[in-house]
Amino acid sequence: MFAAVGLGNPGPRYAATRHNAGHMVIDELASRARGKLSRLKNTGALGLECHVGPPPSRRAVLSVTTRYMNESGGPVAALLGYFKIAPQSLIVIHDELDLPFGTIRLKRGGGEGGHNGLKSITQALGTKEYIRLRFGIGRPPGRQDPADFVLSPFASSQTKELPLLISEAADAVEDVVLSGLEAAQLRLHTR
Repeated sequence: MFAAVGLGNPGPRYAATRHNAGHMVIDELASRARGKLSRLKNTGALGLECHVGPPPSRRAVLSVTTRYMNESGGPVAALLGYFKIAPQSLIVIHDELDLPFGTIRLKRGGGEGGHNGLKSITQALGTKEYIRLRFGIGRPPGRQDPADFVLSPFASSQTKELPLLISEAADAVEDVVLSGLEAAQLRLHTR
């Protein structure tokens, strides 16, 4: 069974920000599964165990943490322990400054590129060998501080495209769960 965790910050203040792209994708997946995330005891996470993808669907856990981005590791490790899922079957969905807006990429392992959520997860799990769905948000304009950029809403010109990109990212997560990482990468990266 896979676990898909969308990174972000809790609360309405951050809901529409670039840093919460992972939450947005999990919300889309939960909507497709006709379910709702609920508190998972002693994990620091909200989760939904459900069927993912069109028939023949597979069981997976969809989750977001109830802690801030830089504290994601503990809840993610607790979630994996709760459902007895190996780190190799974890899909972390996160915003990515190093990809242009509108670009979605899948990979296993690698560095954290200054992303504090990924750093926290790697430290808590003791491995980098989990799957990442990188949701491109692009670099901040001019001299804007990257921290301010990720904590601000998407530009108005981007909000028109955002639902389609969230849907494409959700499709990619479903593809990993149903077909495996390599097949999903091939389809996503050759579009």
